[in-house]
Amino acid sequence: MSVTPDSVKQMLSSEDLGDRLRAVNLIRDLEPGIGFEFIQSALNDSNSRVRYSAVSQIDTLGGQDLDLSLSLLRRMIQDPEPDVQAAAADCIGALKLVTAYDDLNQLYHSTGEWIVQLSVIATLGALGEPRGFELLKEALDSSNELVKISAISALGELGNPEAVSLIAPLAENPDWQIRHRVVLALRLLGGEQAQSILESLSKDEVEAVAVEAKRPA
Repeated sequence: MSVTPDSVKQMLSSEDLGDRLRAVNLIRDLEPGIGFEFIQSALNDSNSRVRYSAVSQIDTLGGQDLDLSLSLLRRMIQDPEPDVQAAAADCIGALKLVTAYDDLNQLYHSTGEWIVQLSVIATLGALGEPRGFELLKEALDSSNELVKISAISALGELGNPEAVSLIAPLAENPDWQIRHRVVLALRLLGGEQAQSILESLSKDEVEAVAVEAKRPA
């Protein structure tokens, strides 16, 4: 059966969950303007899996109307389902919706879900909002290792040279994955202190860390 706007619209209103999930996936085959319209409908679905699938497409469809996308994503980061909140945060970063920074900051501090905090921190690197530096600094002390690792990466992306002194102590962390992220961040940040730490990490006992630290800038 060929995919048409009418067929997808009909499936989106089906009582069968499988039909609605397939419909959201089929939106990718439609003209973007129509797809964006249908996505907005799917964001109101009673099932969180449908809402998650829908919000995950705003990063590719939302560029058609950034103001509307901002409004939609601000609503979806308040969704009762953490996966939906996390996907909405991801899209805010992908679309560079800097004006949503305060919303992300509030979400990070109000949630108890690590997956949501992880998405917020990862988004701050893509967002490029200088105010995110303080939140990333806070996230370095997170009890969740994945959030901490994401904060290191985001600090590298953000490019504030003050981050070098913040992540320098983590160059001696026993977790090699953290040391590896430190290397990647320092390569982005640059500067004499960063280069000195990289030279030290070029002798790391874990090959992946040492090789990355030796790689030319």
